[in-house]
Formats: sequence, structure tokens, C-alpha cells
Amino acid sequence: MAIVGAGASGAAAAWRLACRGLDVVVFDRGGWWQPETAPSQDDDWEWQRLGPFSPSPNVRKRADDDPVDDRNSAIKALVVSGVGGATVMWSCHMPRFHPSDFRMRTLDGVGDDWPVDYEELAPYYALNEAHMGIAGIAGDPAYPPMPPRQTPPVPLGPAEQHMAATLDRLGWAWWPADLAINTAPYGERGACNNCGPCELMCPHRAKASADVVYALPALRRGVRFVTNARVHTVSLAPDGRADGVIWTAADGAEHRISAETVILAGNGIETPRLLLNSRSAGHPDGLANRSGLVGKRLMLHPLARVTGRFEDAVGGHRGITAGGIVSHQFYETDRTRGFVRGVKLLVMRSHGPLLTALGSTFAPIPWGHGHAARFEAVFDHTLAVSVCADDLPEEGNAVTLSPDMVDAAGRPAAAIHYRVGDNSRRALDFGLARGAELLTEAGAVELQSTPHTPNAGFHLMGTARMGDDPATSVTDRWGATHDVPNLWIVDGSLFVTAAALNPTHTIQALALRAADRIASTRRRA
Repeated sequence: MAIVGAGASGAAAAWRLACRGLDVVVFDRGGWWQPETAPSQDDDWEWQRLGPFSPSPNVRKRADDDPVDDRNSAIKALVVSGVGGATVMWSCHMPRFHPSDFRMRTLDGVGDDWPVDYEELAPYYALNEAHMGIAGIAGDPAYPPMPPRQTPPVPLGPAEQHMAATLDRLGWAWWPADLAINTAPYGERGACNNCGPCELMCPHRAKASADVVYALPALRRGVRFVTNARVHTVSLAPDGRADGVIWTAADGAEHRISAETVILAGNGIETPRLLLNSRSAGHPDGLANRSGLVGKRLMLHPLARVTGRFEDAVGGHRGITAGGIVSHQFYETDRTRGFVRGVKLLVMRSHGPLLTALGSTFAPIPWGHGHAARFEAVFDHTLAVSVCADDLPEEGNAVTLSPDMVDAAGRPAAAIHYRVGDNSRRALDFGLARGAELLTEAGAVELQSTPHTPNAGFHLMGTARMGDDPATSVTDRWGATHDVPNLWIVDGSLFVTAAALNPTHTIQALALRAADRIASTRRRA
């Protein structure tokens, strides 16, 4: 079996298939990241986040990066090549979707219902949690009952404890965030030391990135990883079934491998790009695209943020990157608010000195006269509330092939077209108002709102949606494409709707579920 992509979903699927005794080879256009070389240990770690360790391939420009044409997108795509994919640079938030997220059409009359519901996915959420290791506390009333978390929640600093008390005073529900970070030794990994910049790899391997948690165990089970390999075509047999993939090695040589099953695990941008680039006489509009939906209904999770400045230092730049407090008080639909679905509120820490000086935390920080005074008033004096809104699927938001931007081999790069929908804008504005209310109640003396965060495109969803009807979906309820039954998709492209929550946990649960389905139904010679 050939898997294209060694990130969150590809590594998880490879491990699960290997556990079922199947022969698996995984391709990725990047290589293995080395956690012990994490720039978080260097004095210039913040600068490296702006350049060589930027999550944007258009900024990073490593040899294994392909550009993304995002000139027509309000949100810039953040794509990471290599084993582990974007989990190498993620903040480790691992929430489950709510049961209502799978039934949007039934409950709210918008979007579509998923062909799978929360109850069916719950065992795979639990499996993923047990393997990744989740720091948190079971019992969040926003969810059905869950198994105990694997390690205690990330400790709340004094500022977060103050924010929690403020939430209590307002009567708003909150809970310690579920984070894929070891707060105590778990499995083969040690505990987090709270050094801070989790998005720059974890030198201690306390962070559950997919390379450490899934790819290495898969490797020990015999999975082969072919790195620095740009897969550009899924090949087809005369009977119309997928029979392998064609890729270009780092030296420019082209190779092909035969496979009885091909599994695409790129992401919500790179998977539709591969399908569109795999057009042929039998698939003139792109592979598996009889529905015309490959690349359509891109969802990127628009984000907004309100930041509060406090007179006293709050220690907001200390500890892990990820915020430790999440509120689902306004998550479910209340039509009196003027929009459907809801928002997630996340209490965020602040940045280090370099990014603060550049105005990332509270702008502007003027250069020249007044810089030092304003810096002293801002650095270590801010906390923020991040607002994540549900992102309704719209066909105008799409991935296509760029007309003039190409990869290193001269093949069309992905182009993304995205605007923030009206419902999302109203939801974000509502969330910003609630964030301002929370920070003001907490004692902030100055507020600053960021109505839209453009550099936030980590959540790539919806461009090869799953469904029961081949006319209105790309894959079936398991992830097998309707047009090519032994071609599977296991990444965020499958999503029917976006929820208002980080998607990685759901992506991996779907990948593990698909792997079990493949193992139990594969065609035998």
C-alpha cells in the first residue's frame, strides 16, 4: 500500500495498517525533522520563526517546499513538508468535535450532515488519545463522557488562574484545554519542561508530533518511508483502478511504484492539487472528480483576536505556546446572535521580546523615540482571547491549479481562493465583543482587536468531502473515492463542515478508522 504524505493522518494510517500486518510505503516530499536540533534552544528562536522555521512555505522556501499561490485568499496557507507534517510546528490543541458538528444540516439548516456521527468516531478519538497522550481533565460538560486524559492538564499560571476566576464571575463555562503535550512521562516520551516555543519542534519529544508518536513506531513495524519524493501522479490500470504512484526524487529522476491501494494524506490543499494534476483522458477534470467537487468548499477557519494590556506584569510569555483555557460557552447555535453555529474562545499567552518589539502582541510599538517606554508597557503585560468561528462550506472557496506558479519540477502549484463568509464575519465580531468583555472584566486597561488573522491557515479542510451520494461527494463514508474504489483519502480534505475547533484530532481519528476499513476489506490476490 502506498500512502502519499507522512503528516498527522498519513503517519497514523501507516502505523495502524502496519499493526494489521500490511505492507506499507509512505512518501513525503520532505525529510525527517530532527527534534534535537530545534531552534527553540537557540537565542534567536523568535527570528527563526519569522524565516527558516516559518510555517508558510512561501516564506520558508526550503528545498522540499512547494509554493502556494495565495494571492486570492484572505487567509495564507501554512503547509509543512516532511515526516510529521504540520504537527512539527503546531500548538498541540486536540479537541474532539462536538456531536452537533456532524449534524449541521439537521440542526441548523446550513452545510450538510456528515455520513459519520460522533458516536461512530468516538472509539477512534479514544484510540488516538491513548496513542498521542492528552494532557487534560475528562468531564467537560460540553461533551458526552470521555475516558480519562493520559496526563494532568497543563498548569495554569497566575494570569490564567485570574482569567479562569473572571470567567467564573461572568458565569461563562471554561475548561482546561486538551493538549497533546506530556505534562508527565507517558509512553516512551518524557515530560514537558515548559520551555515555551512548542511551534519550533520539541527537543525533549514531550510534544506529540506525528513523526515521534506515529511514524517512528510505524518504522519499527516495517513501514518504509521514502522521503524527498514529490509524488505528482496517481497511475491507473486499464480497469480504472489505481495501481501506483509516480514521483520525482531529489536528483530529478522519476520513479514509479506499484500498489494495490493508494492512500492520499497530503492535506486539504495538496491532496486536491495531486488529484487535479493527475488528470487523464478518462478523468479530464482531475482524478476522482466526477462530482466536480475536488478542490471545492475549502474551509480554513477564520480567526480573530482581542488583546488586553494590563498595568501589572502577567507572565504571559512564560510556559508553553498553546493557551491552556478554552471556553465553549458560545459554541452552539443561538439564532438571537444573528448567525448560526458558534465560536470557541481561547485564552492565549503572549510573545517573547523580539515579536513584541515588532508589534505582534500589541501594535504599534514605534521605532525611535518612545520605543523603549512602549515596549516596557507592553512586554509581559498582555493576554489575548482568540476567536475561532465555524467556517461554512462555500463552493467559491476552492483549491485550483495556479496558472503561473510551479513547483521545482515545473508542475502547477496549488492556488487557493478564499473569502471570509458573512456568517463567519458575524460570528467573529460576536466573539471579539465577548473577548473584550472578558478582558475588561479581568482588569485590562487597554484593548486592541484584530478582526482577521491572515497568517492562520493551518486548518485545511473540505476539498474532497465525504458522503453517501457520488453526485455530491468525492469519497464514501470511509474515505474511498467513488470514482476509483481503491484510491482513498484520509486527510482534512474529507471534512463536510469545519466546526469551530482545531481539526487534527478528527483528521487522525478518521485516518485510523479508514485504516481499519482498508485492512478488513482490501482486495486479496
